[in-house]
Amino acid sequence: MRSDNLNNPVNRREFLESTGRCAAALGWAGAMLATGCDSGEEQPAPARPPVVDTHMHIWASDPVQYPYPHPYIPDFQYADVPTEGTTEMLLEDMDRNGVTHSILVQVIYHGWDNSYVADALKAHPDRLRAHGLIDPTDPNVADRLEYWVKEHGFSGMRFSPIYYLDGAKGGNGWLNHPHADKLWKRAAQLGAVFNFYISTRQLPKLEEMVRRHPEVKICIDHLSQIDLTVEDPTPEFKKLLAFSKYPNAWVKISELTSVSGAQYPFREAWSWVKRVYEEFGADRLLWGTGYPGAARAHYERPTLAEELALVREEMTFLSPEDVEKILGLNAARIWNLSS
Repeated sequence: MRSDNLNNPVNRREFLESTGRCAAALGWAGAMLATGCDSGEEQPAPARPPVVDTHMHIWASDPVQYPYPHPYIPDFQYADVPTEGTTEMLLEDMDRNGVTHSILVQVIYHGWDNSYVADALKAHPDRLRAHGLIDPTDPNVADRLEYWVKEHGFSGMRFSPIYYLDGAKGGNGWLNHPHADKLWKRAAQLGAVFNFYISTRQLPKLEEMVRRHPEVKICIDHLSQIDLTVEDPTPEFKKLLAFSKYPNAWVKISELTSVSGAQYPFREAWSWVKRVYEEFGADRLLWGTGYPGAARAHYERPTLAEELALVREEMTFLSPEDVEKILGLNAARIWNLSS
């Protein structure tokens, strides 16, 4: 490895030592951009790389303080939730497994009321970041985005076009409607991140918006929920791979339970995950799990330890450097995390 200056070569060991010093001085996100810092002074040992769960749902156990206004099920009640999924459960699970940060994603149970997530963020700003839900069909959706970002410190929002597929709830025309440009422009002004729970069939509409707004960072959840159980997923899979040419798009290699049709460790899905890795590169992939603590079993998801082992041990096509990026360094850069 060499520097851009051909007369000043830098070997790999020197580069890593220099970057490590910068990691301690600048935090993880700064270290991602650092190519060296030579102050001549002894620096503390570099911080360990972050481990960031980029997709975590939590919900309240107090329906009086935090109601359950499910936007798509009018008579939904707290009693309809099969298990608890509190902030306390999440933090305990994180600490037990060495997860440094989580990106909260508002659960659909609480609908457009992001209060519980907001209070969790306020109580633990050093460990958590937050994405809320806002009604994408609301004429004032851009103002709602600004409210949660400015007033409550949210990093962005999650949108779920998959619930509007095939004309459901009025259809998904809002996704790439010209009126949506106001929302995306506001996101650019705020530095907000969008993540999308979306079907592969809807990806061309999203691609239009990504092309029109290259300054807005977007994350595609769960490999775009592609069905890997069909005879040939390739045509739909190519719609996801098309996003590899947009530097503002990331993919979560998450919830293999729901896309692979297989049991842990989902080996049947690895060739497809590897293809995403080869197309996007390790810098554009993110790790996430979904549910806190004991709630994982209720939703038939692997334990947090198993989710970590999936990336660290099972996906052998990833290098150690790739693993650190996917498990945390990429997220640190997107969500401005520091040690």
